[in-house]
Amino acid sequence: MGANLAALRERIGAACAAAGRGPEEVTVVAVTKTFPASDVRILAESGITDVGENRDQEAAPKAAECADLDLRWHFVGQLQTNKARSVARYADVVHSLDRARLASALGRHARAEGREVACLVQVDLDPGSRAGVLGPRGGADPRDALAVADAVAAEDGLVLGGVMAVAPREGDPAEAFARLGAVAAEVRDRYPRARTVSAGMSGDLEAAVHQGATHLRVGTALLDDRGPNVG
Repeated sequence: MGANLAALRERIGAACAAAGRGPEEVTVVAVTKTFPASDVRILAESGITDVGENRDQEAAPKAAECADLDLRWHFVGQLQTNKARSVARYADVVHSLDRARLASALGRHARAEGREVACLVQVDLDPGSRAGVLGPRGGADPRDALAVADAVAAEDGLVLGGVMAVAPREGDPAEAFARLGAVAAEVRDRYPRARTVSAGMSGDLEAAVHQGATHLRVGTALLDDRGPNVG
């Protein structure tokens, strides 16, 4: 795991240098889906402070088991409103806020827990997904992203952090992340503190860094590939 982390940091450093950015501008969110809490502890010992999970049923007990660690927990999978109560108890950041109804539910439960949850508006960059040709991956239509941002900003208990996207299944990820950058700029124009751009995983992180990503959701390059959608 240490060698993987060193190689990942080297990749990010090279990508940042090519983009004229500093590596301190990019945060690695280690996606630990299917990995035990013991691996989270190893990552924490290696200096990783941001941990991402896709599924609440796995994330909730893992976060509880690692409660003694100084970690920032990111929920990066699709979130249903019936899971909002549980996620509001441990998540510091939710990357997949894509509709006003979900913002309302998450805000209500965050207030009940006395917590403040940062939220990113997930933007759907895959036209095939929106057209129903491909399976849904979540995300608001880019034209609706600002309205979702407004819904998040209106909720006490939630803080609008910025935007998030997954690269389309087909096409150039750099072009897709450029489109996300345009949405991010629109959101920042209205909400200057919403500066997070969560984009890029193991296979496309260089393109994401080049297009201004501040957070990379990395699983496969950091850990072992144990299945799809690890990152």
